[in-house]
Amino acid sequence: MAVASKKIPAPDEVRIKTALLSVSDKSGIVELARHLNDRGVRLVSTGGTHKALADAGLPVSDVSELTGFPEIMDGRVKTLHPGVHGGLLAIRDDAEHAGAMSAHGIAAIDLAVINLYPFEEVRAKGGDYPTTVENIDIGGPAMIRASAKNHAYVTVVTDPADYPLLLEEIAGGTTRYAFRQKMAAKAYARTAAYDAAISNWFAEVLDTPMPRHRVIGGVLKEEMRYGENPHQKAGFYVTGDKRPGVATAALLQGKQLSYNNINDTDAAFELVAEFLPEKAPACAIIKHANPCGVATAPSLAEAYRRALACDSTSAFGGIIALNQELDAATAEEIVKLFTEVIIAPSVSDEAKAIIARKPNLRLLATGGLPDPRTPGLTAKTVAGGLLVQTRDDGMIEDIELKVVTKRTPTAQELEDMKFAFKVAKHVKSNAVVYAKGGQTAGIGAGQMSRVDSARIAAIKAEEAAKALGLAEPLTRGSAVASEAFLPFADGLLSAIAAGATAVIQPGGSMRDEEVIAAADEHNVAMVFTGMRHFRH
Repeated sequence: MAVASKKIPAPDEVRIKTALLSVSDKSGIVELARHLNDRGVRLVSTGGTHKALADAGLPVSDVSELTGFPEIMDGRVKTLHPGVHGGLLAIRDDAEHAGAMSAHGIAAIDLAVINLYPFEEVRAKGGDYPTTVENIDIGGPAMIRASAKNHAYVTVVTDPADYPLLLEEIAGGTTRYAFRQKMAAKAYARTAAYDAAISNWFAEVLDTPMPRHRVIGGVLKEEMRYGENPHQKAGFYVTGDKRPGVATAALLQGKQLSYNNINDTDAAFELVAEFLPEKAPACAIIKHANPCGVATAPSLAEAYRRALACDSTSAFGGIIALNQELDAATAEEIVKLFTEVIIAPSVSDEAKAIIARKPNLRLLATGGLPDPRTPGLTAKTVAGGLLVQTRDDGMIEDIELKVVTKRTPTAQELEDMKFAFKVAKHVKSNAVVYAKGGQTAGIGAGQMSRVDSARIAAIKAEEAAKALGLAEPLTRGSAVASEAFLPFADGLLSAIAAGATAVIQPGGSMRDEEVIAAADEHNVAMVFTGMRHFRH
């Protein structure tokens, strides 16, 4: 049942006489309190915040002076009291509310500056269960929500970044209704994201991947000029997940990343992380979220050159991801071609100087590589809903491969199969990837027919061979990967026509026997993984 409105118009200007300050993040709080005190505002505070202000020589009352009750239970109970919430929720122009305040000695609180226990930070650092639970704030969210609901009379500030705006606003001693509305909106968004982090943590520790209610919260990192297209608005929100990648990387140079840059850079870095840096340098070049070339080599510069050789035309204006520190030799190669973004775990000083010749080239350093096996969630919106799934953390190294043909693959074919399947995992379905000697020979992505994907990949390989002056395309003698089962023999026959001698696929089609028979007929080795990697 809805609660009837008091129908009392909100005043535009509200004078700030009393401020309640209760913060976990104390950055800037002493300076803010000093400015408030200089304006004649009474300061009331709690716990550690009270101590910080008192130690700074500021006149500050303890919240117990409002409640008439001391903090108890290690500070768990200190603000959950009518003396606080009455002062925050009271409708100042309502006779009944004013009478209750007078009868119970409740003083109005005009400004609430509150931020919360660092639950997200504790969780990100891997705090144990009791420590994480202890960092679930109760009184803070309650005060924030109360203040935000009563924004007709109360100003609530939850972000230290807004302290300068607050001081500018109250230069004349008052706050405007529009400002209080804006701060209230931010406050509710903050408590919503906070509760989302808590509920998602519980789902994780209790091994409940699909809880009844799922909320995904984020903090706006930057508002973008536009989304996928210029007529769309967009923003980049970060969740607090410390997984190395585009969201946590340092932008060493270049202009703001676009919506499409971020999407493609994430795809590129997740792909290159499949290749362990201690085994070999690796490079992935991405365009429109699909790889146009991937390679490993003895050196990073050579890995880049081999990745570029797969499809140098599509690589123009692409994203380059590296699994090792960007060095000078590789940087010299990269600057020869127009590139949008480079992302790497780190960048040498020499490489920074070389990349600086291209001031618009975005250069990102992540500090590490994401672990492909780390569990997590991915989400996308649909009309009226949200599709959530666990991250595709399947790894070819963890799969027991099953040889289904008469011919067993050679050691080199097996390596090429694994390489191709790793790449196919990151190609939009339907996907077909040819690989030979640690580099992609041809990539077919996102086609409605798997046969077309195989053909397109072969055409790309032929074009690359012409551009490089090779006698034949690298698909000759290559391994070919399909990220899902081959439903008919026609896709296999297309790959064989392109020169593939070994095939890796999940298997599981009703016509597996037909496909295996076709492979045997052409003396092609085939293995089943039992795991598919659809990517839509």
